[in-house]
Amino acid sequence: MTESWWFVLTVAAVLGALAIMVWPHWRRYRVTSRFEQARRRFHLRREWLEVDFLKGASAASKARGLDWQDCEFEDEAFFATDRKTGQLRAFVGLTIQFSSLEETLRERAVGADVRSATAVFCFDGRDWSTDGRALFNLNPFEAIERFRHELEQVD
Repeated sequence: MTESWWFVLTVAAVLGALAIMVWPHWRRYRVTSRFEQARRRFHLRREWLEVDFLKGASAASKARGLDWQDCEFEDEAFFATDRKTGQLRAFVGLTIQFSSLEETLRERAVGADVRSATAVFCFDGRDWSTDGRALFNLNPFEAIERFRHELEQVD
């Protein structure tokens, strides 16, 4: 009877040691798999996300007296995770051409201003969204680097 307890204890110890060794690899695989799914979903929904971004950003800029004339998104997206929450974010560079509402009202777009910025998109675990937040004068890499205390680049 005592020999069977030693056998059970030995098997449990071996299984526990295996679980401890396998756990980090399994967790990394799971995180990588989720990231790949989120990235694919981002690329599938990108056109709709860009429209959502433009709606939110142009509404916010009108409150500050600016009118968006044109916006061009770059092709490449950079991904980072929030260090505290683990939420995945996508950063896409863009070039914005806008003018003040006063100029638009006077139909004088000659003084239109062109600025570079980075659009920010968030993944909630199921879907991507944006509130139209743009980080002006930063490309995606610079944006992630500037907020490196909050973000960790993925890739």
